[in-house]
Formats: sequence, C-alpha cells, structure tokens
Amino acid sequence: NTPSQTVHGGLIMSLTDTLGSLAVASKGQYMTGVSTDIGASFVKPAGRPGDVLHAVATVTGMGKSLAYTRVDFNNSAGDLVAYGYHTKYIGKSAKQPGNILFSEDGETVIEGDDVD
Repeated sequence: NTPSQTVHGGLIMSLTDTLGSLAVASKGQYMTGVSTDIGASFVKPAGRPGDVLHAVATVTGMGKSLAYTRVDFNNSAGDLVAYGYHTKYIGKSAKQPGNILFSEDGETVIEGDDVD
C-alpha cells in the first residue's frame, strides 16, 4: 500500500513481469526468455485494502525473437485501473526441448509433452 492506502505501482509492475511471462509460457515456451522492455500506465487508483483486483495477461504478438504481452488490471466494477506491457527476447528459447506446440485454440497438444 501507499500512504494513501491504494495499491502500490511496484505491485502492478511485478505482476506485469510475472503474468507477462506466464502468458508467453501459455504459448508453449518452456523458457520464457528475458525482459527487454517493461512498463505500466496507471489509469486510476487501483483499490484499497480489501478490494479485489482482477488481472488478465495476453500475448499481443510473438515472432521468432520477441514476444509482446499486455496485462490489464480491473477493479471489481470492471473499470480499467492500470495496464502493463512486457516485451521479452525469446530467440534462444524458441528451440528448447521442453517447448510444446498447441493447436490454434490452445486446447490440444500437437507436439511435445504436456505437464499436469
């Protein structure tokens, strides 16, 4: 919390880092690469103690060497309170033996071993 009892921006940044990496992992990347750029925009105060904050991470683009993610943070009313962006270098991780290839809808493993 900050002195005004709202969510600290550092928490938003840390969650952007972690959730952005998990979004890349959800695309089958065993190793999610290294961060090249990360940031956030704070739209409005993100809540007070006891409030619920929802986060949704998506991969907005993924090529042979870079992956781009966005993490939206919404309050319980559904209002956007902040969003983060995270760019990752994935060039050397693309050929890792632990990678998985999923179907277009992400529901079926086409190549590699799924881990439960």
